[in-house]
Amino acid sequence: MNANVKLYWVLTVFFIILSGLYTGWSLLDQAHQRVEWAGTIALLLSGLLWALIAFYLSKVHSSQGAELAEDRADANIEDGDAEQGHFSPWSWWPIVLAAAASLVFLGVAIGAWIAFIGLGLLIVSLVGWTYEYYRGYFAH
Repeated sequence: MNANVKLYWVLTVFFIILSGLYTGWSLLDQAHQRVEWAGTIALLLSGLLWALIAFYLSKVHSSQGAELAEDRADANIEDGDAEQGHFSPWSWWPIVLAAAASLVFLGVAIGAWIAFIGLGLLIVSLVGWTYEYYRGYFAH
C-alpha cells in the first residue's frame, strides 16, 4: 500500500502542474488569449481527486500500525491473509438495495413515478440491511 500512496501523490503533483501548464498554454493561444476553463478545472479536480485518494490511503496505512505484507519484499503469500471484514453470505438485502437503486435511476431516466417507488424500496432495503443482525435467527 505504501507504493500506491507514493504513486497517488506523484499523480496529484502531475495533474496540478499539468493544470497550470494547460492554463498557460490557453493564455498563449493567439486566436483567443483567454483561459479555457473546462480543461483547467477538469485537470485541477483530477489532481484533487488523486490527493483525496492518496490522503485516505496514507491514513489507512498509518492506522494499521505495521508494515503490510505486500510492502515487504520477503513476504509469503499466506502472510497477507488476515481478516478482511464481516460479510453476510445469506443476506438478500444487497440485492434488494441494488434493485431499488436501479429503479431510482430508471425513474430519473423514464418517469418520476418509478423513482418514487424505487426510493421507497431503497429506504426499506437500507433499514433492513442495517438492522438484519438485530432480529431473527442471527440476532446479537
